[in-house]
Amino acid sequence: MAISTATNWVQTDRKPRVLVCGGASNSGSQAAEAQVRQHIADSFDVVEDSASADLAIVLGGDGSILRASGELSTLGIPAVGVNLGRLGFLASVSPSEVQRAFGDVVAGNCRIVEHLMLQCSVLRDKELLASTTGLNEAALLRGAPFSILDIDLHVDGELATTFSCDGLIISTPAGSTAHSLSAGGPILRKTLDAFVISAISPHTLTVRPVVDSSNRIYEMTLRETKAETAVAVDGKVIANVTTQDVIRVEKAKKPFLMIEVDGQNDYRSLREKLDWGGRIRHKK
Repeated sequence: MAISTATNWVQTDRKPRVLVCGGASNSGSQAAEAQVRQHIADSFDVVEDSASADLAIVLGGDGSILRASGELSTLGIPAVGVNLGRLGFLASVSPSEVQRAFGDVVAGNCRIVEHLMLQCSVLRDKELLASTTGLNEAALLRGAPFSILDIDLHVDGELATTFSCDGLIISTPAGSTAHSLSAGGPILRKTLDAFVISAISPHTLTVRPVVDSSNRIYEMTLRETKAETAVAVDGKVIANVTTQDVIRVEKAKKPFLMIEVDGQNDYRSLREKLDWGGRIRHKK
């Protein structure tokens, strides 16, 4: 999945039409949000009708982008993420950068990056119980009584292995810096066409995360029903599951499009957002 340049995606005879989503999640960010909204009004034509928008601006943090990604991928319009929260790994434009960033977007000095999304479906006796798209991950998670889960993973209909663990995560490249990273998974470049399979607290030393193609179909099943075991997509529970259920994860039909301007790149985000360093930093 390649990065494409965007130099003619907006018309030059008018301001780009923009849909504004999200907002500040705390009172301390409201002043910054008001300033950002003024810059938006100066640079773009703000619309309420999503069908007429050329792009979207998502205010808030990564949670705001996760909530907006499904609708925006369906619309097929790219998004700019403005960080009014704490981490801002996906929402990477800070309030101090918006004036320059918006100018670059209007001028077409930007890139459109395709983010792989997943489709998670829960099937019970071959009938669809629940289905949704996700930008970060689908996770099979245990609840009370908090005993170990035995999870069979099938890939393209073939048994891959059985995990004894607290849960199993299948994540996208965007999600590789989220829950999967906390479970010991690798970081993937966001343009890779791949999924990461990461077990949570596996009950064996031989289990390691696996990276595989997103063009495969992944299916998770339980060996034994445990109370409150659930499937969550991007942190939201979509169904409680039993041994009767098949949790299917596959590539979604449409990607989520994000706009990047000069100065934004993966390694900068790792350094500044996740404090990633190649050497020990001595405190003064």
